[in-house]
Amino acid sequence: MNRTILLLFILINISFSIYARNAVIKIDVDRKIGDIDPKIYGVFMEPIHFNPEEFGGEILFPENTLYGTLYDPNSPLSNEDGFKTNFIEAGRELKITNMRWPGGNYVAGYNWQDGIGPKDKRPVRKELAWGTLDTNQVGTDEWVKLNKALGTENVVCINLGTGTLDDARYWVEYTNSEAGTYYADLRARYGSEKPFNIKYWCLGNEVDGSPWIMGYKNAEDYTKIAREAAKVMRYTDKSIRFIINGSSYYEPTGIWIDWNRTVLTELRDFADFISIHRYWEQDKDYYSYMGKWARDIEEKINITAAQIREVRTRYKIEKPIYISFDEWAPHGSGLLPTLATAQFFNSFIRHADVVKMANYTMFTSMLGYDPEKGFYKTQFFHVFKLFSNNCLGESVDVFLESETFDVDEMNKDIPYLDVTAVYSNDQDALFINVVNRHREKAITADILSTAGTFRGKAHISEINRKDMESRYRYEEQEQYYPVSGEIKADGNKMAYTFPAHSFTQIKVKTSK
Repeated sequence: MNRTILLLFILINISFSIYARNAVIKIDVDRKIGDIDPKIYGVFMEPIHFNPEEFGGEILFPENTLYGTLYDPNSPLSNEDGFKTNFIEAGRELKITNMRWPGGNYVAGYNWQDGIGPKDKRPVRKELAWGTLDTNQVGTDEWVKLNKALGTENVVCINLGTGTLDDARYWVEYTNSEAGTYYADLRARYGSEKPFNIKYWCLGNEVDGSPWIMGYKNAEDYTKIAREAAKVMRYTDKSIRFIINGSSYYEPTGIWIDWNRTVLTELRDFADFISIHRYWEQDKDYYSYMGKWARDIEEKINITAAQIREVRTRYKIEKPIYISFDEWAPHGSGLLPTLATAQFFNSFIRHADVVKMANYTMFTSMLGYDPEKGFYKTQFFHVFKLFSNNCLGESVDVFLESETFDVDEMNKDIPYLDVTAVYSNDQDALFINVVNRHREKAITADILSTAGTFRGKAHISEINRKDMESRYRYEEQEQYYPVSGEIKADGNKMAYTFPAHSFTQIKVKTSK
């Protein structure tokens, strides 16, 4: 690193501390929460059609998340399968591990057989979820090719809205069976002699979402069809694993809690995961945005994890059931949604014992978009990369003393700092992830190792932006890279000043 830049970094850090509030972070690498599953660094993808009029005429997204954006056989940027290499390269740089497809609300009206075979013979359907036409040019074989190009695992969501049991069983036969049956032979005829061996299958999508989903079902009706679908699918391939639908409709009545308990109870013999879907919504109040929604994500995980323990205990279930947080994202673009992204990952890491899969919505939103100049890397991309490239290994215990803030009667005593720690055996290093949620104040923290000592210098990667409110801009992309620095870290203590409204990742060697 340039010495002038490093000196400036240190001076800025010292100057912040003059006005800082104090905190203490104690890390015990011997107190392991759980192994961090690489599958938490997954993505979600479905073909969503956007109408600019819904956003006041402002073009915030490409018109379609898939067609023309990611898949365009006529683009010079595309590979031989029609997928754009800028996204494939970005996905590989982020080391994403899995992709959930093809939906989403889309899948509730989807017939997978429309998307196989010669492309000029595939039917064009009216797509009801997003109000457009579906050409079916990207179907099962294309999704599998995309995942192969990315080096990611397929996670397939079946249609339990308008779909049938035969739709489910034959899809597994098409993807996973050896040649010798009708659908396996069909796959071979269409160019893939060997099975795809898709392991993870979602039993429907957001089936409880009565205002928006096609084929809505209450918990009792959902468990009936999901159980039978799981049977015929597992009869077809005994090795597959299932993600059952947790609630996605969080009514103020709390009925979502009853839904989760019912589906866990009734589908306990088939469930390997239960899903959570949650989006971090925009809020005019800064602290409501930074604190209330962080608490909401923690609540959804904590309650669902407790329900898993309850059902496993009551019915003496030996096999684990995990959480798949398979749709998540903050709404909007800019620094605040980026800090929300860091808090999402902190929640997944904090609950590494139970959150074993997660899928960011959506793959083509991982790059910023300018309607005239194209796609570019934002601070969101760099925060995702800091987690996905570094935070693998063991989630370890963190004790935090920090000043707090209140949002409302239900959301009090929220610490200004949001902290997790990860011990990476591969890098022989500790990664400390800190979001400073304070709007104006930098916070100086003493960072203590209660088991072992820090060794050498700690390397700092910091994401911040003076303008918290505005959207990212193509012209500023060179400013979005993390700021790097170093601090002394010998012994069992070091100190660092975390700037206001920032994300910081500290990498430090430690004797475990």
